[in-house]
Order: sequence, then structure tokens, then C-alpha cells
Amino acid sequence: MKMQTLPSAEAAKMPAHQHVYERLRQLILFGDLAPGQAVTIQGLVERLDAGMTPVREALRRLISEGALTHQGNRRVTVPVLTPLCMEELGFMREALEPELARRATGLIESPQINALTACDEALNAAIDRGDVNGYLTHNYQFHSLINAAANAPIMAATVDQLWLRFGPSLRVICGRFGTSNLPDKHADLLDAIARRDADGAARAMAEDVAQGMRQIAAAFEN
Repeated sequence: MKMQTLPSAEAAKMPAHQHVYERLRQLILFGDLAPGQAVTIQGLVERLDAGMTPVREALRRLISEGALTHQGNRRVTVPVLTPLCMEELGFMREALEPELARRATGLIESPQINALTACDEALNAAIDRGDVNGYLTHNYQFHSLINAAANAPIMAATVDQLWLRFGPSLRVICGRFGTSNLPDKHADLLDAIARRDADGAARAMAEDVAQGMRQIAAAFEN
């Protein structure tokens, strides 16, 4: 999968360690580093074309966030999700993301709704053409736009860390089964948001999350 890159103007404003952190985070989030895959610190230095110090700092942060596990011998891995981890992630997502959708519905403005609609259209187009990278990118962006509109930064940051935990496994599923069997509740969610139906938006988000987590769990059982 091609790694997503930050816009050059945005990247230029970042300190080196933050830029490396964001790039490495995207490698994990969108599954370029697969669960269980061991990588060396030197390998990441070369892959990211970065210095050893900012790479080490990024690794420390991502290990503390649970996105990476230190293996010794200068190696790290993306954790492989266990059934218990899947249950916890599903519980937390179903508790937080519907509430974020509920709050966002009361605050979101027309330009943000337009951005959500455009994002979902791009996501559907990616599914139709079997573009795994496009699907993962636009699906994450869609949910992030809703979370950002909720004006609940603590909950939104927590959810973002949860996505960092299950994102690599979602990439595995897309790689194994493609994008043709990836239904979502985004249309229902967009409709509820447009009608300012906060309860309906929360229900649609809960169904979307539950459906996605069931799909991940079922794939790993097979």
C-alpha cells in the first residue's frame, strides 16, 4: 500500500520528531505495517528517510499509545489483536463513537456536511474499483470529520487511539477479501445528520461500528 503523506506546507511547519511520528502513525493506521510484522529501528530510519533521534522519539510515543510493541534487539512490531482485545475495542468504540455522532449532529455546519458527503462518495468509489488504500483513507477521514465536529476533544482523541489499534487488522481483511463486502451505515448516518436527528445519527453510528467490528472478528476466526 502506498503510504499517505502530509501536505508539504503542513509538514514544513512541524518539528522533525512530530513529522516522523505522523508518518509512522499513518504506516500503522493504514496497515503498511502488518500485525505481527517485525521492523528494525534502522529499517524505519531508512524507510522514513529520517534521523535516528526523531524515529526513536516517535517509537516511544507509539509504544506508549499501544500501537507498537518493543521486541528487543532494536525491533518493534504492530500487536496482533486477541479476541479479548477485539471485545474491548468494540465495547469502547460502541460507547464513544455514537455519542460523538450525537454531539456532532447538533453542531455540524453545512460546509462540514458537504465535506462528509464528498468523503463518502470518494469512499464508495474506492469500494467500487477495489481500491483498498482509498477505502481505508476515506473511511478514516469520514469518521474523523464527525469526531472533530463533536467538540469533544478528549473523547475524539481516545477514539483516534482506538483506530490506531484496529486499523492494521482492517487492512489485513481488505487485503484478504477485497472491498466488495464492506457495507456501512454512512448513508443512514449522513441522512440523520442532515435532518439534525441526533438519536438517529447515534443509532446509525452504533450500527456502523458494530458491523465493522463483527466483520473483523469473523475474519480472524476463519
